Amino acid sequence: DCLEMGIPPSTICLADGEGGLLLPLFPNEVEVAWPVPLRMFLYFLGLLYSFVGVSVIAEIFMEAIEEITSTEREVEVWDPVLHQKVSIREKVWNGTVANLTLLALGSSAPEILLNVVEVAGHGFFAGDLGPSTIIGSASFNFLIIISVCIVAIPDTEERRIRSFPVFVVTGMWSVFAYFWMWFVISVH
Repeated sequence: DCLEMGIPPSTICLADGEGGLLLPLFPNEVEVAWPVPLRMFLYFLGLLYSFVGVSVIAEIFMEAIEEITSTEREVEVWDPVLHQKVSIREKVWNGTVANLTLLALGSSAPEILLNVVEVAGHGFFAGDLGPSTIIGSASFNFLIIISVCIVAIPDTEERRIRSFPVFVVTGMWSVFAYFWMWFVISVH
């Protein structure tokens, strides 16, 4: 597929390759000469560093969600008891809709960025990794995470859906998205 689009096959991991896409710190000939345990240790340190970075960004993102969803405004409403207008404070965002929207954006951000990096690295043609990652992540979020949340509720407790219309709209759009994905894949 890549050769048909004029994209040469990737040589990042080969000894005489061009190096990594984002951080080509060392030429591949140098890194291949290092002992395997040293390379494993350095990659492990890099992985830990990445996890710390993701946790810091996730913390900032969650604080931003809290700040956005807690925003209030002052509105005037008619008070039937006092027979006059009174000022009350109300939330700007519907909490359920805001959390679903912002949480979906936050949980899908790594896949979206992976797609951007892959498309930029392939001469602005889609590769195989990005769409597969988004579909897999969405399936995992929709099926596994919801299942674990249901199973995690203790037998002595009961939970109810507070905003059923929002739940129905979310469920319908999710099912529509999966059918649309099936249609696009089966037609292609």
